[in-house]
Amino acid sequence: MVVGILAVLSLALLSVYFRESSDGPLHGAQDVGATAIRPFQVGAERVARPFRDLYGWFDGLLEAKEENEKFREENARLRREAIQNRTAVQENLDLKQLLDYQDIPGLEDYRPVNTRVLGPQSPFGKRLLIAAGSDSGIRMNAPVLSADALIGEITELSPNTAVVTLVTDESSAVAAYSIRTGALGLIQSGEGGSLAFSNVTKDKDVARGDVVATAGSSVPRLPSLFPRGIPIGAVTSVSQSDTEPFKQIQLVSYADLANLRTVRVLVR
Repeated sequence: MVVGILAVLSLALLSVYFRESSDGPLHGAQDVGATAIRPFQVGAERVARPFRDLYGWFDGLLEAKEENEKFREENARLRREAIQNRTAVQENLDLKQLLDYQDIPGLEDYRPVNTRVLGPQSPFGKRLLIAAGSDSGIRMNAPVLSADALIGEITELSPNTAVVTLVTDESSAVAAYSIRTGALGLIQSGEGGSLAFSNVTKDKDVARGDVVATAGSSVPRLPSLFPRGIPIGAVTSVSQSDTEPFKQIQLVSYADLANLRTVRVLVR
């Protein structure tokens, strides 16, 4: 009963409110009420504003952290792709250099196997693991070249990989000669990872800048492991002592032995 009376009264007031002018008594009462509660609205706004601002700050912070995480992941992905692309481009260039390698007379009896370097096989970097083995026709003691020079020989073998011992290893010895004069000697490990052109007698003419290459073998019954004429390096210094029977000759390899990515193995 009371609810019905209140409903009818509310409808009547609404009807009067909408029909009267803006300066009527009901509009005046509304303005008075609004004016009376405005201080409370202002106070509530002032109290709520710091909490609303704090909430907005935390919400923005969380969104920023999520965006930063997305950017970090995207940057990491792009960085990985860039590294992979640069590596692939460099390997392709290295392989092209191997394919463009000028054939040396005497190499027609050999078949080249071009392959990638997987990494060092010894802590001192004088042995390398390569991505080809006996399944590719590679044999023990096969000569291994870079695009520029002889770098070593195969000393360990498996079906899909092989180990290359570099010419800078203490166990390596390669018969070699000076292309300019024909002076014979051995390429062996020198000081600080360099190469030494040893066993060259004092009467032989060897000078700085001379190109030294593999000597090969002229005796058919005793074939050399390395074909004749493969470049090894250039002479950087020559000296001799009254007490020593041989010259002291230092060599620098034509190959960048510390940064090999692809190699060529010569197989028969």
